[in-house]
Amino acid sequence: MNIDWPSFTPMSSLTGGLLIGIAASLYVLGTGRIAGVAGILGSPLRALMRGLPLRAEYTRLCFVAGLLAAPWLWRAVAPLPQAQPVTHTLGLVAAGLLVGVGTRMANGCTSGHGVCGLSRLSLRSLVNVGVFMGAGMATVAALRALG
Repeated sequence: MNIDWPSFTPMSSLTGGLLIGIAASLYVLGTGRIAGVAGILGSPLRALMRGLPLRAEYTRLCFVAGLLAAPWLWRAVAPLPQAQPVTHTLGLVAAGLLVGVGTRMANGCTSGHGVCGLSRLSLRSLVNVGVFMGAGMATVAALRALG
């Protein structure tokens, strides 16, 4: 295994992790709800599909707006990393659909289980994070073996 030392960015990673933790903490303190991004994004979409007013979704919509604004705010401080997709558009679409299916099967996403669930010592989240990580490692190993 080779480590790409020039791309090793511990301070950026630490800062990002702290910001995610602070955002999740503020969200749970402010709303009493877990900051699972799949649920936060899915709830307003479900309301739109059912023709319901979005007033009840204001907090979630603000959270999503913050997620979308973060890269532009980061650009004021440092350059954004270069995106380097390693597959074609069809592969990205398939990956997105698989993530969505996995999120539904796990009843939550990596942010809900990994950030919020583990900090609450949830056994279900521990199992789900183990499956996420194991599936990710197996995928990388398989793709490296094939490539």
